[in-house]
Order: sequence, then C-alpha cells, then structure tokens
Amino acid sequence: MELSEQFNAASERVNHLPSRPSNDDLLALYGLYKQATEGDVTGERPGGFDFKAIAKYDAWKEVQGLSSEEAMQRYIALVDRLEQEA
Repeated sequence: MELSEQFNAASERVNHLPSRPSNDDLLALYGLYKQATEGDVTGERPGGFDFKAIAKYDAWKEVQGLSSEEAMQRYIALVDRLEQEA
C-alpha cells in the first residue's frame, strides 16, 4: 500500500479509536496532519484568549520543516500506537 493510502486509512481509523486520545495526542495528530497535507504553518500565532487556536498553531509549528512524507509516517505511527494502547 502506498504511503498516501496508508495515511488516508490512518486518518479514517483515528475516528474510530476505542478511547479518546489525550489532549497532547490530539494536538500531535493535528499538527502532523496539517504538516502532511498543507506543509509548514503560515500566518501569525493567534493572540488573545483563543487558547484552542493557540494550542493548535503551536502543535503545527512544532513539526514545521518536516517533509510531507515524514509527517505522514509519524501520523500513521501515532495512530497505530493509540490503537494498541486502547
């Protein structure tokens, strides 16, 4: 199976995990997904009291510079780990 197919399958499987991932894992999934599909983060970091938007921006920023392929591989590995832990 091609990497993009594995990534798409993992992005479907993540919606059917037996238990809800921790906030840290959810943010890691978000950042890796965005990096894999859109590349490096753009725009300014949100300000004010929008803590959710700030956390998501920071999670994406943490993986800045990863290639799309590396982000996909890490995303797949994280989904696999979360499935095993459940």
